[in-house]
Amino acid sequence: MSDFDSIIYEVEDGRARITLNRPEKLNALSLKLQSELNEALWEADNNTDVHCVILRGAGRAFSAGYDLTGADGNIPLSRVQSSENSYRGGRSIDDDAWQLERSQRYRMALFDMHKPSIAQVHGYCLAGGTDVALLTDMIICADDALFGFPPARDLGALPNNMWLYNVGPQWAKRLMLTGDSITGAEAQQIGLVLKAVPKEHLEYEVEQLADRLCKIDPDLLSTNKRIINMGLELMGARTLQRMAAENDVRGHNARAAFGFRESVAKIGLRETLRNRDSKFGDGRVRVNGPEFRDEEGRLTNS
Repeated sequence: MSDFDSIIYEVEDGRARITLNRPEKLNALSLKLQSELNEALWEADNNTDVHCVILRGAGRAFSAGYDLTGADGNIPLSRVQSSENSYRGGRSIDDDAWQLERSQRYRMALFDMHKPSIAQVHGYCLAGGTDVALLTDMIICADDALFGFPPARDLGALPNNMWLYNVGPQWAKRLMLTGDSITGAEAQQIGLVLKAVPKEHLEYEVEQLADRLCKIDPDLLSTNKRIINMGLELMGARTLQRMAAENDVRGHNARAAFGFRESVAKIGLRETLRNRDSKFGDGRVRVNGPEFRDEEGRLTNS
């Protein structure tokens, strides 16, 4: 399908491969990208030749998060949208919630579609990147991939939150309350991902799993995926996603979030992010053993 600008969509051997394709921006999730992703996912779900979806990123990363610059944000909601009408912005609390929920509906296709999806994660999988990856059915990553949600330090809360259902409350709190990050190998240990492999084997590992899924009747894949997801729904997972969007509005109104926006206006986004994250050293968690750190906050061995 050649009409997409921010993703690459292709179908081959029973699988749809969707590649986030803004490598120069580390696949930052613009509204346009999310809209195109939603469209491609439902296309794959509707195509009877497709058994599963592989979701991956072009370039150096899966995705470094949401595009905070607002690029590619002017996406019409309907074919009758008109400049003669007045539409929501993001200034009121309800507008903010509405915009967050709009983006979330694009991403929730991964959870709601009938066919299984595999996230193939390398490099950075941060902030919004984790919102997307954790809505897939299985994550296979490079062992040196990096997972985390640094915006929890000052910008807001998670507008999707599947961490709890993968790692439990304590690790969810440890990572969300600090914005610290873990490697792919550590992510496997705590259950955030299905499996971590050396990066040179990542594509093979994902493709051979897709090969096995493609041996199964898609209708059976659907029944078995959906009963597990129904179990998650009975545990509140889908309701929590709705609540997460509204909770992020609360985060956007914290003093730290106001300070973040003021800093961006004064010194720019890149310098604001650098100032925020430099206080946390390397921003890493150690899953096994004590977290000894040097004076700059970097993990050390003693």
